[in-house]
Amino acid sequence: MAKCQDLPGQELFQYLDEDGEPRSIDSADVNEYLRDAARADITAKDFRTWAGTLLAFRALRLTLESSRPAVRRSMKLSTELVADALGNTPAVSRQSYIAPAVLDAFNAGALSGGRAVNGAPALQLAADRREELALIHLLEAATPSRSQEGPTAGSRAAWRAAT
Repeated sequence: MAKCQDLPGQELFQYLDEDGEPRSIDSADVNEYLRDAARADITAKDFRTWAGTLLAFRALRLTLESSRPAVRRSMKLSTELVADALGNTPAVSRQSYIAPAVLDAFNAGALSGGRAVNGAPALQLAADRREELALIHLLEAATPSRSQEGPTAGSRAAWRAAT
């Protein structure tokens, strides 16, 4: 990163080409790479939205209170947590980076409880994967119709429909 920052110009991500000229990498380049690597129509915003949705999902699943004021407070705090993590305002985070299905399910009392995991990195990784799978199941359940699609296409369809 230090070498990138020392390159001339305003772009954070630059490299020197074979002639020693600085070349910038912009969002279109990143998105093109992601589409090619994933062989799917995704962008960097999809990753930010997934991260924001997963963070809100985890935070809300740790909430045990169910009174209306507590639910509103938990939703507000989870939205602020996402905003802080992504560098946005809470309003932008809620509008653009948290799948409405997560907030709807929490508001309806339909999110099962999660649990904090402390311990070895392997335990945390397994817990993280379980949280992601639980979120995928929630989003798939919130998607009206995916009967003709396979699991990968269904997951993408659920994600697109829920965001």
